[in-house]
Amino acid sequence: MKQMTIRAELADYLKKNGITINQFAEVSKVNSGTISNIMNGNRPIAMQQLDRITKGMGLEEGCFYDMYVEECFIHSNPNWRRLRPFLYRCAELDKLECISRVIGIMMDSLSYTHPLFDTAEDFFAQGKYEAAALLYRSVAESEKYQHSERLAFCQYRLFTIALGGDQDVNLRAAVQFEGFVNRLDEVDQLDALKVLANTYSALRHWDKVMVMTKELGKKASIQYKYNNERARKNGVQKEPAMPLFSYILYSYVLRSVVYRELGDYDRALHYINLYMDMSWIREDTEEDLQLMNQCMGWAQANIFLLKILKGDAAMLPEYVTYIEDRKEEFLPGLFKILQAANHYDFNVDDILQRFEQEISDFRDQQRNLKCYNRQIIEDRYTFFMAEIALYYIRRGKYELSIKYIMDSLDNSVRINNESCIIKCVGMFEQLRHTASLETQKEYQNLLRINEKKNCFVIDSA
Repeated sequence: MKQMTIRAELADYLKKNGITINQFAEVSKVNSGTISNIMNGNRPIAMQQLDRITKGMGLEEGCFYDMYVEECFIHSNPNWRRLRPFLYRCAELDKLECISRVIGIMMDSLSYTHPLFDTAEDFFAQGKYEAAALLYRSVAESEKYQHSERLAFCQYRLFTIALGGDQDVNLRAAVQFEGFVNRLDEVDQLDALKVLANTYSALRHWDKVMVMTKELGKKASIQYKYNNERARKNGVQKEPAMPLFSYILYSYVLRSVVYRELGDYDRALHYINLYMDMSWIREDTEEDLQLMNQCMGWAQANIFLLKILKGDAAMLPEYVTYIEDRKEEFLPGLFKILQAANHYDFNVDDILQRFEQEISDFRDQQRNLKCYNRQIIEDRYTFFMAEIALYYIRRGKYELSIKYIMDSLDNSVRINNESCIIKCVGMFEQLRHTASLETQKEYQNLLRINEKKNCFVIDSA
């Protein structure tokens, strides 16, 4: 059977509806002479004309795109003037399969590599990440034997696009990209190392975080020195996303976090003191001073936090005041307070009551976050719920603890956080042996509901 074409579909539509070319030209806003030439096969269909014809026929946007690929790109010589608008429209309408088919044709010629990369960058900037990923993969495949900077940058983009809620996926993406960092432009290396460090931090791979932060600090320090020398010679170079000094400070911040998480509070304090010393920084713009003040605020708050983690409950009011007005500090700050409370048996009921609404609001907001920020926040939130549950178990508030265990367990399964799943199951077992009979019945009911929803079974016999 002969395959239908767009021209045939249009001719059939006009015939069935008794519409002349002139009448359809008025409806579709396409010149009647153009329509006649298209139907007679005397001229190819431009992208804008195709969309107008589709709309004039009362059909869904993009319904002819598969045919368009066949007619204009597979069975005729494609050219970038026609390909480019088609890719953009496919990205707008989420026609990813059409994009895949077209770039498969285009990559037969290496001359399309550069324009495809530029288009991928446009898609990335517009937030069309799936469409961008298709183009980045195609460019990377075409340059996989060239070890080029563009290949490394494509892998960098694919890494950031891949980051999301599943921790296994995030780990694989980080490991796959790590070997490409040193092939990037020296300025892009800084942001890549920063993202890698944040990713491994969310995964609690502290050894990897330390490796990334050391490399970040070393490279940023070299570039900072070189940049100042070059500035005196009126040189021009690519500007990083943040002031160079902030990468150095951030490397100290993350190293202090690593040692804090490992329980080495003295070394953590050493790195806090390093990023508090900003006497070496030459920059003095308003933006630079704001960044330095922010860093100083982190340092002061983290000193309070280290004292709390060492068992000094007297520091709680000052630290709570600090996190209260800082949304970005609220979740990790309260999590650390709960860890200290569970370790030293602090009573922080008043603090939890004070932030009850914020905790509730955060539960609703955290799933709307995107990219790697989402995976960091979701991981923190999952452990945060587990820590609240543990606090209420130790306070004998078993009914309340169940609510937070279930919330943490639900999130753990969704983001594939095995360690937190194990922690939640452990708390379930603790409840089963210590809670009242009534609480145990509630626990069993909730457990059965969660098993059905998440398709896993816990042996509670």
